[in-house]
Amino acid sequence: MEIRKIVTIVEETHQEMEKPVQPPTRKAAALAVIKNPFVDRYEDNLDPLISIGDELGALLGKKCVEVLGIQPSEAQSYGKGAIVGTGGELEHAGAILHPKLGGPFREAVGGGKAIIPSSKKMGIPGTWLDVPVHFKDAAFVRSHFDAMTVSVYDAPRHDEIVVALVVTDSGRPLPRIGGLTREEAKKEDGLR
Repeated sequence: MEIRKIVTIVEETHQEMEKPVQPPTRKAAALAVIKNPFVDRYEDNLDPLISIGDELGALLGKKCVEVLGIQPSEAQSYGKGAIVGTGGELEHAGAILHPKLGGPFREAVGGGKAIIPSSKKMGIPGTWLDVPVHFKDAAFVRSHFDAMTVSVYDAPRHDEIVVALVVTDSGRPLPRIGGLTREEAKKEDGLR
């Protein structure tokens, strides 16, 4: 894997509609800008990208926890996404995000029974990506249905892929639409 840069972003919400959010809700993203080994060519075997996903799951997951300043067990929500430069294809993002990234990412955030929501798209430098997140142990916890919008001003270039992981230490600011709460979740099947 050839990494050009790693970017971390922390977003804290202290107020919503002039109401204080106590404690502030926090989201962290860690993004890696990597060289696409299959730029401008079709390849049947995407194993090198699958291996990159394995490495980035651990590296970026740990960075998210680190920049939030929390213990892995304090992570509440997670999500993943990728932007492929114009010399690649969406399947390159799929190869990184799906087969092997999840295990090391879950380990970095102290577990996680729920599927890790994801998004992927093609893009040029500065393309925005909305990375969906939900509660890591029970996907139906409505207070944690959210997303974080991320970008890197100079990536992805034609021959690059931006890989983004997002971790939160909370749900949305001031959630009040009902449904299963974090405290009520059984955390058995990844759904409820």
